[in-house]
Amino acid sequence: MSLTAGIVGLPNVGKSTLFNAITRAGAEAANYPFCTIDPNVGIVEVPDERLTKLTEVVKPKKTIPTAFEFTDIAGIVKGANEGEGLGNQFLSHIRQVDAICQVVRCFDDENVTHVSGKIDPIDDIEIINLELILADLETVNRRYERAEKLARQKDKEAVQEFNVMKKLKEGLEAEVPARSIELSEDEQGIANQLHLLTAKPILYVANVSEDEIADANNNEYVQVVQKFAAKEGAEVIVVSAKIEEEIAELDQEEKEMFLEELGIADSGLDLLIRASYNLLGFATYFTAGEQEVRAWTFKKGMKAPQAAGIIHTDFERGFIRAETVSYDDLMDGGSMSQARDNGKVRLEGKEYIVKDGDVIHFRFNV
Repeated sequence: MSLTAGIVGLPNVGKSTLFNAITRAGAEAANYPFCTIDPNVGIVEVPDERLTKLTEVVKPKKTIPTAFEFTDIAGIVKGANEGEGLGNQFLSHIRQVDAICQVVRCFDDENVTHVSGKIDPIDDIEIINLELILADLETVNRRYERAEKLARQKDKEAVQEFNVMKKLKEGLEAEVPARSIELSEDEQGIANQLHLLTAKPILYVANVSEDEIADANNNEYVQVVQKFAAKEGAEVIVVSAKIEEEIAELDQEEKEMFLEELGIADSGLDLLIRASYNLLGFATYFTAGEQEVRAWTFKKGMKAPQAAGIIHTDFERGFIRAETVSYDDLMDGGSMSQARDNGKVRLEGKEYIVKDGDVIHFRFNV
């Protein structure tokens, strides 16, 4: 099960520098707009200490973490929805991602130009959000006209669709993103068919300077971003893209020492990756055996057969049961056999809802 998070932002806010740090892929980072024209895609491991601990206990031949994609999308400018800059191309790239990470510049540096000529995080956020809203409004208006004609014929489904289009149209015209427009479950199903840009979940990435990362909450730019995000229930992750780029070149031991010197517990990238992973309601279960210990991404609320199907469709089709132990119970026992002796290994059936941290062995027959 894959997750693609798109990194967006105005030109020169640190998007490509951050992407370089995430993937070590060397996406061009130059001090001028549109240096990144084609989206860069990189596969990122989800940091999870539990996987390391499981490996120490089980001692498998190999260990495989779960991962997802980050896409670096070139900078959006005012008028993107009308094709300004490379707007139409950028907007089409955003349509292909599942979640949006909007990088916001929260540092002063006269050597790095700003496309608007000033540092104003809220203005930056509103420029991008408005461009996405205008693009969505264009999509809704096309569907609205067709739905309105069919609704006049008193077709029940057409009337329902028209009512949804009307709600979306009114909300977007008031500059409310689609994800914040109140819809019933049935109405949401209709809205989902439009694949609206502002329906995608979003988190804000406040990019600060190297010397402010340890005390970022006192950064006035960060504070205004946090207040803005709180109004729409979004999360803010604070990073210093320059520092993250340096950390990306270090091994684990050096990285830990560097973070300790900076006075921070986790790198901004680790925080960003976890936040992006959680943004769509994803979680992790594990399989553990002599051959491999592996982390698997699943959607929270998923039942055991569907979770088994992530490994292979045969597992779901021929599902019999799931031998399950929680990560904590396995660690307490020190081994699978001890956890079984402690009565902590359960046999779960088709209605079992898989939990984050479950260690599962699926039984199936096809």
